Amino acid sequence: MPAWVAGELGDVRGGATPNPDEGKLMRRILSTAVSTAAALVLAAGGASAAFAAGPSGEPSGQPSAAAAQLCTDLTKLNSDTAALNALNPSTATKDQVKTAYDAVQSDWETVAKSTATWEAAQKDAVKSAADGLKKSYQALPGDTTGGDAVKKLKPQAQTLDAAVKAARTGLSCPS
Repeated sequence: MPAWVAGELGDVRGGATPNPDEGKLMRRILSTAVSTAAALVLAAGGASAAFAAGPSGEPSGQPSAAAAQLCTDLTKLNSDTAALNALNPSTATKDQVKTAYDAVQSDWETVAKSTATWEAAQKDAVKSAADGLKKSYQALPGDTTGGDAVKKLKPQAQTLDAAVKAARTGLSCPS
C-alpha cells in the first residue's frame, strides 16, 4: 500500500483509531459520497424528457439511448455508493475504504458525462435528501463512535435511498 494511503487513512484495527485524522477522512469520504449524489442530480438535470421523445422528438414509449445509459450508470453508482455506506467504521480496513471510494468516484465520472436529464421534482427530492444526510453527518461530534454515527445517520440515509429509488422509477429505469 502506498505510504500516502496508509498515512491518509490511518490504522484501523479492532475498532481502535490511533490516528486522530482518521475520523476526518471517514467524514470526508461520506461527505464526498453525499456531495456526489447531490451533484449527480444537479448535473443530470431531467431524464424523463429523454425517455418521452424518440429521435424525431415524438413520444416513442421507449427510452432513448442516453436515458437508458443514464439508468445503467445510476444503477452502478447506486450499488457502489451503497457498498461505501455499508462499511462499518469499526471494522472497515483501509483497503476496503479506498476500494469503495474509488468505485464511487469512477461511477460519478461516468454519470456526470451523461446527456440525459431528470425532471426538476426528482432532482429536488434527491438533492434535499442528500443535503439532509450531509448536514446530519457534519453535525456529528468528533468523538462520535461508529455505532452512534450509523444510528444517527440511518434515517437520512433511508430518505436518500427512497428518493433515488423514486427518481429511478420516474425515469422508468429497469430494475
